[in-house]
Amino acid sequence: MKFRFALLAAKLAAFGISIVAKGRGTNLPGRIALKIDPDFISHIKGLDPDKTIFVTGTNGKSTTTNLMAHVFKRAGIKVAVNLEGANLIGGVIVSLLKNCDLSGRLKADVVLMETDERFLPIIHKQLPARHLCITNVQKDQVQRNGEPEIIRRKILSVINEDMTVYVNGDEPNALSLGTKAGRCVTYGVDRNESSFDKTGDFFSVTAPCPICHEAVVYNYYNIDNIGSFSCPTCGFGTAANTYQAQDIDFEGKTFKSRGRTYDFKYSTPYFLYCYIAVLTVASEFGVKDEDISSAFADFALQGGRMETMKVGTKEIKYLRMKQENPETVQSALNVIADDKSPKIFMLGLDELVDFDPHYTNTFYTFDCDFRRLIKSGIERCICFSGTVAYDAGLRMLYDGFDRDRLTILPTNDDKTIIDELDKYDCDNVYLITWLHKFEALAEYTRSKANG
Repeated sequence: MKFRFALLAAKLAAFGISIVAKGRGTNLPGRIALKIDPDFISHIKGLDPDKTIFVTGTNGKSTTTNLMAHVFKRAGIKVAVNLEGANLIGGVIVSLLKNCDLSGRLKADVVLMETDERFLPIIHKQLPARHLCITNVQKDQVQRNGEPEIIRRKILSVINEDMTVYVNGDEPNALSLGTKAGRCVTYGVDRNESSFDKTGDFFSVTAPCPICHEAVVYNYYNIDNIGSFSCPTCGFGTAANTYQAQDIDFEGKTFKSRGRTYDFKYSTPYFLYCYIAVLTVASEFGVKDEDISSAFADFALQGGRMETMKVGTKEIKYLRMKQENPETVQSALNVIADDKSPKIFMLGLDELVDFDPHYTNTFYTFDCDFRRLIKSGIERCICFSGTVAYDAGLRMLYDGFDRDRLTILPTNDDKTIIDELDKYDCDNVYLITWLHKFEALAEYTRSKANG
């Protein structure tokens, strides 16, 4: 009776929220269900751990989950999935609720859930999935996560002999997590035209080996800290991955794996790892190659990672990124660097306001390489923020940017920032900053245009 009441209350809450605030309510109904019945998930009928997949990791889990759901649906497999990115326990419950009838029976063939890496042990306790896809374990949100080894151990705590894990064989932390699983399936990406090395780089750092804690050596990088690697001390490293992206053509937007050619619409190294991860899991679940191939060809990201706004004749292209995450910052820098035409680059890093105590640092920019960006035709760089504008400017100078083309604005004032941008003739503008700052600038420009 408690479960039935919790089910009804949560469904009513979800329905009410969908009327008054469409697109919201991705966690609250789940919290209501747990409040009434703390064992709510275990009472859902038809849940099968052997048909339940978790996707976790620092970067790429939302894209991987969305693409995987698209592939399963193309194959005619009904999926219960949290596509909204609500990856805490409340969001997982809401996604299950949407696929349950009023008796609490699940109406799905496969349960596919993006799970927050910090809360994975809590979620797994309620929903003991036997399939776990791990994208990578990287530096991210240090105030919340500490350092990557803390997150690696959290993920490791749920892995057991009954579980199959699908791990990025090109990333040390992810690969190490396969040692405790009953079955480990690895995936990776060959050296390609976008691969790079860091030999002789002044700011170069490498990852510690998760087995012996000595420094690992990369044969090449596809993304920062992701690529073919080995540990000279203990021998741990990339082997022959079970699934490998090969013959990668970023211009033609194709890659090969196991002799078959696949399209990948979002042709960057970052997204390529999402594609090969999904290919791995879907293939292991018996999805046909033709279904995977056709789903890859027409997959479209919801929301995307680039937004634009107009300021007079200027078009500002805003690239979304997680400020405390070097890999997403580097991916944004690489996208801008691919545009060789004259441009203005605006960099608005700032204080990290999450919870007390607030703190300020710029370590993530020192994990990134700005040199390719600097050589791509930047006419003017504008660094702004209330706290670290000078630090960001110094990072540009350290990688060789011309001081005479650098503007420092130690402020977050929207008018001051837009007025400075108006001084320059170039209409091609790229912006990296927090989402809330982009939204504030967009609102200011709209109000300015409307008088």
